[in-house]
Amino acid sequence: MSEHHKRVLEQANAAIVRGDHEGFLAFCTEDTEWTFVGDRTLRGKDAVRRWMAEAYEVPPRFRVDRMLAEGDCLAAIGEITLTDDAGKTASHAYCDVWRFQDGKLAALQAFVVETGSAG
Repeated sequence: MSEHHKRVLEQANAAIVRGDHEGFLAFCTEDTEWTFVGDRTLRGKDAVRRWMAEAYEVPPRFRVDRMLAEGDCLAAIGEITLTDDAGKTASHAYCDVWRFQDGKLAALQAFVVETGSAG
């Protein structure tokens, strides 16, 4: 199952890089819940859709350095570069811990730390 989970996340991430939010959301359960530790929690696809429209107006660039899987959980560790409304980019280290349900992304615990300006 862990290899399947890795493939699902790779395909979902590829959709984000293309700016295909609906393509990404197709990999999520309807009641997906995303917790950005220390910030906010999004409940349901509509909340995630609204957040992605703002946060990913410019598709992020990211690199997954490693994935660790156990049972129905998968952790992805890497770096993501985001662009704000003013066009300024910033790099972040992240660890996303995903819980799967019926082969889909059901819950996220995201640990994200800004590491500096990307240019």
